[in-house]
Amino acid sequence: MARLLIVDDEKNILARLASFFQSCGDEVRAVESGRAALAALSSGFRPEVVLTDWRMAEVDGLELLAHVRREYPDSAVILMTAYATIESAVGAMKAGAYDYLPKPFSLDQVRHVVDRALEMQKLRVENRTLRDTLEERPLLQSQSALMNRLLQTARQAAASEATILLTGESGTGKNVIARQIHRWSRRSERPFVVINCTTLSEQLLESELFGHMRGAFTGAIKDKPGRLEAADGGTVFLDEIGDLTPALQTKFLRFAQEQSFERVGGSDTIAVNTRIIAATNRDLATEVAAHRFRDDLYYRLNVITLCVPPLRERSEDIMPLAERILQAEALRNQRPNLKLSAEAGAILQRYPWPGNVRELRNAIERAVVLAGADLITPDHLPDALFRDASSPAVHGGATKSLEEMEREMIVQALAESPTLEDAAQTLGINASTLWRKRKRYKIE
Repeated sequence: MARLLIVDDEKNILARLASFFQSCGDEVRAVESGRAALAALSSGFRPEVVLTDWRMAEVDGLELLAHVRREYPDSAVILMTAYATIESAVGAMKAGAYDYLPKPFSLDQVRHVVDRALEMQKLRVENRTLRDTLEERPLLQSQSALMNRLLQTARQAAASEATILLTGESGTGKNVIARQIHRWSRRSERPFVVINCTTLSEQLLESELFGHMRGAFTGAIKDKPGRLEAADGGTVFLDEIGDLTPALQTKFLRFAQEQSFERVGGSDTIAVNTRIIAATNRDLATEVAAHRFRDDLYYRLNVITLCVPPLRERSEDIMPLAERILQAEALRNQRPNLKLSAEAGAILQRYPWPGNVRELRNAIERAVVLAGADLITPDHLPDALFRDASSPAVHGGATKSLEEMEREMIVQALAESPTLEDAAQTLGINASTLWRKRKRYKIE
């Protein structure tokens, strides 16, 4: 059974389509205008396919298409029109429509197009689920006692309605943990809405959060609901909340306390039921002391605080993470046999990873792209992993630099190999690279 939203201001067509799809066992919401369609979407109805007429008063099919693409990207939109031209068809597809149906059409035709859209949706969801599993699961299967304690607390907190504040350095995976808390919660079937507080100007971020009314500011050509409305019944995740301006802190505090707000330029109070998870890489207590962050908002957010540890404090997770990320990237790049050499793995293990999991992911993705054969060697890793070699690393109880450990590995390989080529093969690098490293380290 599929969920369909059918929109057409011609009552006969609307009734005919609704009756047909209901007879096929589909769940159908049929409305006579684009504005009614927006109301249906804002009420929580999440269609897999939107079948809409193009030319309608007030909110036409293209405006509805743009809204669905922005707010519900998993929904496919099929445009219907009695004014079909090649130009309009091309325009519809460029705007993001899944398909384009010229009127009149038969019920078999529309059934075929909808079935193809549903199949596409199924494949998209399966691909995203696979990607999420491969990319996010590593963070949630830790060998670190520190990380596992955090995840246990997160699971307990997920069962409550408490506001959660995630702290920690950039790149540690706070967004992944926030999403998992939502999945563990009773709200898991409702929306999980992400708002990045660093990417927009104050005016645009205010509109993104609370929505706006037509004419509220230059460019506000129609009413627009905000992300907090979209998260009604679910969870809103505010990434880098420490970057909110003082004015937005004040307005968001009221929402956090009362679960209500007004759109920009509006006077009607909108009440929602939205859980808040916030994240920051700043020390908010220090920001409060410096009068850069409101103390009352800080205490409102700081109900349950989870500090995500940096990767250098859970070094036992580096290689399992690297292997899982490699699995995901190799699958995405259609290179299923790609492996990490022991030498490349040793370098990954010793590097301090100031950019945390994000930096590790970027390094693995780069290596997957550059590796010519089915083995990732040190040659395929970013230069930064070697430039940082002057920083100390703990290995076997002694403090050595990466350069010292690499030199020892080369000396040992040369001593145990009959030729330069054999030593290079043992190290997982080519002979010319080994020759340059031998010259660099002045190894006889």
